Amino acid sequence: MFKKRNVFIGLLIACILIGPVSAADWQMFHENQEHTGFLKEAADFTSQVWYFPAGGPIQSSPAILNKIIFFGSNAGNVYAVDMEDGTKLWDYKTGGGIISSPAIQNKTLFIGSTDGYLYSINTDNGDVNWKFKTGNAIESSPAVVNDTVYVGSDDGRLYAVDIENGTKTWEFDTGNAVKSSPVVNNETIYIGSQNGKIFSLGINNGSQNWAYTSGDAIQSSPAFYNNTVYVGSNDGNVYALGADNGSLTWKFDMGNKIASSPTIESNENSLFIGSDDGNMTALDTRDGAFKWSYKAGGAIKSTAALMDNKIVFGSNDGTVYVVNKYSGKEEWSYSPGYYLFNSAITSSPVVYGKTVYAGSTDGYLYALNTDKEQGPSSIFTYYTWGAVIVVIVGLLGLRSVLNRRKNKKE
Repeated sequence: MFKKRNVFIGLLIACILIGPVSAADWQMFHENQEHTGFLKEAADFTSQVWYFPAGGPIQSSPAILNKIIFFGSNAGNVYAVDMEDGTKLWDYKTGGGIISSPAIQNKTLFIGSTDGYLYSINTDNGDVNWKFKTGNAIESSPAVVNDTVYVGSDDGRLYAVDIENGTKTWEFDTGNAVKSSPVVNNETIYIGSQNGKIFSLGINNGSQNWAYTSGDAIQSSPAFYNNTVYVGSNDGNVYALGADNGSLTWKFDMGNKIASSPTIESNENSLFIGSDDGNMTALDTRDGAFKWSYKAGGAIKSTAALMDNKIVFGSNDGTVYVVNKYSGKEEWSYSPGYYLFNSAITSSPVVYGKTVYAGSTDGYLYALNTDKEQGPSSIFTYYTWGAVIVVIVGLLGLRSVLNRRKNKKE
């Protein structure tokens, strides 16, 4: 009897192990509370290549739930779009532009708007549950922990808001606008401010544990790894700070402003971060030692996402880059504006299976197949061909005029 029971239990365990594993989702800016930019259970999923018109520039970085992608546009709309074919499921119009990136918990989406409100929206239908008013625009991206959502505002405060009813639990005055997005670990929140400070706060009441002052504004969002907080500053330095007391572990001079946020590859002790001089740089998380740097054609304000042995990021030159994370060698790139009509890509890409989703300030969200190294033929294809035809017609016209003049002289 015992043998039969053991066999049954073994079969049950085997069925569980070989059964389908539900795919994880990318439910907030940079995927998780620590902002490491990596989906641990990436789905075996490849969508069609497509582009979606958002009616305005996209700086908001997408979030994903149940094969639906959510993001905002500077025109003020929040969108829910089918990931497989780019079909719009619903949209909601806020009273301002959206730079903030959504965070999702329990089928509820939280996002800020430049109208100063934090919105709670039902992911199924786009209905608003509540909205919470701050004193200025919200460009910071919210973080959700248990029953509270945390978000910064340009009024200089970090707010803790109850997710059920939208009432304020507490607020903390940083002294200047908060465009950085909070990272949460072990009952502690870390957040940057435009006054150049990075704060460590208690999650329950917002009490300050410590503050470290950099040389300029911090709009880069912190990342947390191995009891260390990593963040970039407009003074051009990447800082590694001890999470317990804010002591400086190391800093690395990137040579230009840093709006990009760090991406952590824990297996390789690597940190990836972009700067306004167009370099994506890899550093050692332990001591800040330089590993490699890749030079893009414009400033890198986008934050990299990890994908297998590669990283993916956007640049102000209008290109999405796929770069080998070990060597910094470019493996593939996609420019929807075909160079003639390129627009900055400051939104941070998200990775789901073999597909990368990236928003552009040209007003479109793009779905790219990295396995086939393929992107959609965007609307700018026609603009490019139109420009080429105009140039050709112009040259032919000029040639005709010159020939007529030559014939008259003869």
